Amino acid sequence: MMPLVHRLIFWETPVEIGTIIYSLGCFPTQADLHDFTAEVEEGHTGYIHLDKFLPVMTKVLLENKYPPIPEDLLLQAFEVLDKEKKGYLEPEDLTKYMTQEGDVFTQEEMDEMLTALVDHEKNLIYYKDLINLLTIDPDM
Repeated sequence: MMPLVHRLIFWETPVEIGTIIYSLGCFPTQADLHDFTAEVEEGHTGYIHLDKFLPVMTKVLLENKYPPIPEDLLLQAFEVLDKEKKGYLEPEDLTKYMTQEGDVFTQEEMDEMLTALVDHEKNLIYYKDLINLLTIDPDM
């Protein structure tokens, strides 16, 4: 029998289980994360047994249940936000959209994203240059 530490995954919020799922190349919505967590959590204890997590996650992976957003759709989304068609977004504008609309980001998530995406010399986000960094080849 495995030691207890290997059989349990602890989570405090769906964001933590989301990090695991995202790292496996899946991109669920916040609602998907809540549903997934409800399916695998053991009696609202805050623990997820690995024995329960693995079969559900395996099924998600085999069915490609949470596929990445295609490059062209991501580009279209950035272009919608870039109302003046400048080819870039200002960090403040992206922060406003990402923390107030749809599946909202926390400030911590936003800070991490901006650290990675912002051209620090000009303090702008040149989104066309980032599309390849933000997408995954579905054939990999």
